[in-house]
Amino acid sequence: MPLTAAPAAPAAPAADAAADHVDVLIVGAGISGIGAAFHLQQQCPGKSFVILDALDGIGGTWRTHVYPGIRSDSDLYTFGYRFKPWVGAPIATADEILRYLAEVIDENDLARHIRYRHRVRSARWSSDDARWTLEVDAGGTLRRFTANFLWMCQGYYRHDAGYTPDWPGMADFKGQIVHPQTWPQELDLSDKRVVCIGSGATAATLVPAIAGDCAHVTLLQRSPTYFVPGRNENELADQLRALDVDPAWIHEIVRRKILHDQAELTRRSFEEPEAVRAELLDGVRAFLGDALVRDHFTPRYRPWQQRLAFVPDGDLFQGIAAGKASVVTDEIERFTPTGIRLTSGRELDADVVITATGFELSILGDIDFAVDGRPVDFAQTVTYRGMMFTGVPNLVWIFGYFRASWTLRVDLVADFVCRLLNHMDARGARRVEVALRAEDRDMPLLPWIDPGNFNPGYLMRSMDRLPRRGDKPEWQHTQDYWRERSELPAIDLDGPEFRYDRLAADKAA
Repeated sequence: MPLTAAPAAPAAPAADAAADHVDVLIVGAGISGIGAAFHLQQQCPGKSFVILDALDGIGGTWRTHVYPGIRSDSDLYTFGYRFKPWVGAPIATADEILRYLAEVIDENDLARHIRYRHRVRSARWSSDDARWTLEVDAGGTLRRFTANFLWMCQGYYRHDAGYTPDWPGMADFKGQIVHPQTWPQELDLSDKRVVCIGSGATAATLVPAIAGDCAHVTLLQRSPTYFVPGRNENELADQLRALDVDPAWIHEIVRRKILHDQAELTRRSFEEPEAVRAELLDGVRAFLGDALVRDHFTPRYRPWQQRLAFVPDGDLFQGIAAGKASVVTDEIERFTPTGIRLTSGRELDADVVITATGFELSILGDIDFAVDGRPVDFAQTVTYRGMMFTGVPNLVWIFGYFRASWTLRVDLVADFVCRLLNHMDARGARRVEVALRAEDRDMPLLPWIDPGNFNPGYLMRSMDRLPRRGDKPEWQHTQDYWRERSELPAIDLDGPEFRYDRLAADKAA
C-alpha cells in the first residue's frame, strides 16, 4: 500500500576537525537527543557538543518505523517538548512527528551539530585524561571522537531487527513473514489473507490501516491488552484555540490537564483496579458486543501492568465490527505451508504473516563500554534514578516513562544534566561518578524493575542485562513522572552519592 514519504532531514554539514573533541557528546538524534541538544544549548551555552546518529536522518523510531498507519500511542501535548507547542491532533502520525522535530532543529540552529551515519562502536573512559574516546563507524570510515561528558539518547531497542519468536515450522510457510520494524516498502497486500500476530499498540495500529486493502486480516493474540478508545481530538485545546489563546498557553494548560488525568488513572489502577478495569472494558464494549469483549478484549492482568494502548476513534474495533478484520485469541502450535495451526486445533490460512511481537531491548545502544581498560557490564552496576550508573563516570542515560510520555523525562533529565555540568564547572571538577553511600552498604539489590509493577515482554526477556536497583528512591528508576518532577530538580548535587574529581591544577594547589 502507498506510504507517505517522511520529510527530508535537515542537511548535516561535512565533518570538521573541531568536532572531534567536544565538551558533550550526545548519542542519538531522535526525540531524546534533539531535546537534550536544545536544553544543553539553552542552559549551558558555553559548551561545545555534537550529536551522532547511526541513521541517515533525524527521528530514530519515527524514521525506522514505516509500517502502515504508524502513529504515536501518547498524546503529543505531553509527548511533545514542554518548550515547543503542539498544534495538531493529540495522536500524531510519524510524518507529523518528524516535521515537529525538524522544526525544533531549524528554529534552534541544531543541524550544524548533527552527524548522520555515525554509528558508535565503542566508548572508552580514561581517568588520566578525564574524557571518553569513541570509535565511530562513519559510513565505513573509522572516526574517533573524544568528549568530556557522554549523554546517551539512543533509545531503548534495536532499530535494525525486531523480536520474532522462533515458532516451529516457520521455514515451511510458503507465504511471507514480515516484522513491522523492517516493513518492506514494496509489500503489496491487495487480495491477500493476512494474519497479524500481537496484541499491543503496533498491532492495534496496523490492523485498521491495512483492513481495507487486503482480502481479510486476522488479529491473532495470545492474550488481550487493555485499550483506550477515544476521539483523536482534545476538546479543551479546541476551545482555547477558538478563544484565540496564545499557543504556548494552550500547550501548557492542556499538558497540565492531561498529566492530572493520567496521574489520577494511574492512582486508581492501583487503588481501585476493578473499577478501572470495568471502565476500560466498557470503552471497548461501546463498539463490540459482550461476547467479543469477554472472549478477546478482557486481559488477565491488572490495568497498567503493561502499557495502555490508545485507539483513536476506535478504528480497530470499527474494522472488526464491519467484518474487515477479525480477532482470534489462542496460542500458536506451529506454522504450516499455508498458514498457522493453533493449539486449539484451528488453522488460519494466510498469504502474509505480520509478527507484531515486540522488539529487542538495546542497553545503551549495545556499545562496547570500558572504564580505565575494564569492560563495563551494566548488569553489575546499580542505577542512580535510572540516569547514571555506579562505576561509570561522566555519563547519563535517558530512559523515559512507561505510564507517561517518554519526552516528559527527556525534559527532566536534561535539566538535571545541565545543572550537573554547570555544578561541575563551579567546583572545577572534570569527573563525576555516583557511588553507594555508607548507609547503602547493606541495601538489597533487586532487578531493574519490579515485575509485579510493570512486566512487558521486552523487559522480562532482558532483565538480566539491565542495571540493578536498590530499595531506596535514589537507586531506582521509579517510572513516576509525578514524583520525579519534584524530586529531580531538588537533587543535592553535593550529596554523598556524588563523587567529584577536581582539576589537576587545583589538586596541585
